[in-house]
Amino acid sequence: MKDSFILENQLCFSVYEVNSQFNKLYTKVLQDFGLTYPQYLTLLVLWEKNGLTVKEIGERLNLGTGTLTPMIKRMEANGWVKKERSSVDERKVSTFLQPKAIKEKQAIIEKIAAEVNSCNIEFQEYAKLMSQLNLLHKKLEQQNKSLSK
Repeated sequence: MKDSFILENQLCFSVYEVNSQFNKLYTKVLQDFGLTYPQYLTLLVLWEKNGLTVKEIGERLNLGTGTLTPMIKRMEANGWVKKERSSVDERKVSTFLQPKAIKEKQAIIEKIAAEVNSCNIEFQEYAKLMSQLNLLHKKLEQQNKSLSK
């Protein structure tokens, strides 16, 4: 079993390498829209439910406000989102999609879908990978929670 501790046999390295390839793929597609990958993920969250607070977006993306706040500020400057303070509770600031984000949604989705399709990943393979990755995520999350106790 000594070969299990070489780099090519490490699951963590395989995940790292796949992540790197996904980042390259998405970066190439998203640069046409002036978006970064984390900004795209933020748009995905807001396309699902518009008007979330930075904290709520961070919970969905597992990102802290220190990372999200400057990113959302750049997205606001580029016309993707707008922050609005609640008239009921002035401490609460929600992030809303701007017309640009709504207008470009279909084009972004189509371009990404075309790029992913060009990778020759069949629907059944995609579904199986998603299932396995979600299961792996849950197992790692449980282990990390038990380690932090």
